[in-house]
Amino acid sequence: MKYYIIAGEASGDLHGSNLMKALYKEDPTAEIHFWGGDLMQKAGGNLVKHYRDLAFMGFAEVVFNLKTILSNIGFCKKDILKFKPDVLIFIDYPGFNMRIAKWAKRLGYKTYYYISPQIWAWKENRITAIKRDIDKMFVILPFEKDFYEKKHNFPVEFVGHPLIDAIHNQSAFDEKKFKEENNLSDKPIIAILPGSRKQEITKMLQVMLSVVPDFKEYQFVIAGAPSQDFQFYEQFIDHKNITFVSNKTYDLLRSSTAALVTSGTATLETALFKIPEVVCYKANAISYQIAKRIITLKYISLVNLIMDETIVTELIQDDCSTKRIKEELNKILEPTYRAKVLKKYDELESKLGGLGASEKTAHLIVEALKN
Repeated sequence: MKYYIIAGEASGDLHGSNLMKALYKEDPTAEIHFWGGDLMQKAGGNLVKHYRDLAFMGFAEVVFNLKTILSNIGFCKKDILKFKPDVLIFIDYPGFNMRIAKWAKRLGYKTYYYISPQIWAWKENRITAIKRDIDKMFVILPFEKDFYEKKHNFPVEFVGHPLIDAIHNQSAFDEKKFKEENNLSDKPIIAILPGSRKQEITKMLQVMLSVVPDFKEYQFVIAGAPSQDFQFYEQFIDHKNITFVSNKTYDLLRSSTAALVTSGTATLETALFKIPEVVCYKANAISYQIAKRIITLKYISLVNLIMDETIVTELIQDDCSTKRIKEELNKILEPTYRAKVLKKYDELESKLGGLGASEKTAHLIVEALKN
């Protein structure tokens, strides 16, 4: 069968790659065309467009890049018509994917969504479009099943969180070798995860690194995104106690004592690696003011959302300052506090459904297409 998968950012590339591997096992004759990144490309199939050309975050940024976005939508439609897939599989990235889904459904294509748009956070009225345009939804967060089925009478499959698989399937790790290959010292590591898009890195990295002089007994290591070159990060590195590693975030987390993390999937990844973290978030001032008025969630990090309590501190906008980051970083380096956080991380992992999310989803997709 022929599958057309659309992922528009780094996390979607990770989950898309694992789904593709599982699809090839379920359906050895599968033909897959996809929008994604390097990980999906390694899994096989035909890369149509890389997510680095798609990632615009924030309300203002989307407006400024509207011409490019509309051009990409038009190109995607033409490519789908040319490929004639048996099913379209959307991975998060709702602003783009829901437009394609509406168009595709009208033309009679099967439309499956893997990793729900976060309509429980904002734009809940998208449920109308989802009910109309999406044939099947596979959700990865435990509270999403009740949200869709009990609140909106839309049946979904809870398949568990694919990050558990991604982390569990990591190859054997040699921390000493990792440090040697990346010129890291024996000092304990504080990982810096500033995001994957240029806009968020520009907003976050400078303030995250501003605390470096106050923690001389640690080394700070920036997790470089696969979509960005070192030259882009170099402008923010103005202390000797800072190192950069590219496209090795999981190895870095395995070696770290603590982390400063921009909100997003990385907050959950860090928790699943059992690394105490401080969640940091700054946005374009206009985007932030708009978001503050339409997003009603108590938390911005997946860790706190899933647990429905404050497990990790969230420093948002004006609170995301050198002073506050320093205070919270000192807190998570303290042994007693760390132990409490790690205990909560264990509870978090048990809520996420265990191993096999990618395999479950691939099996359900292939079986549905046979019927």
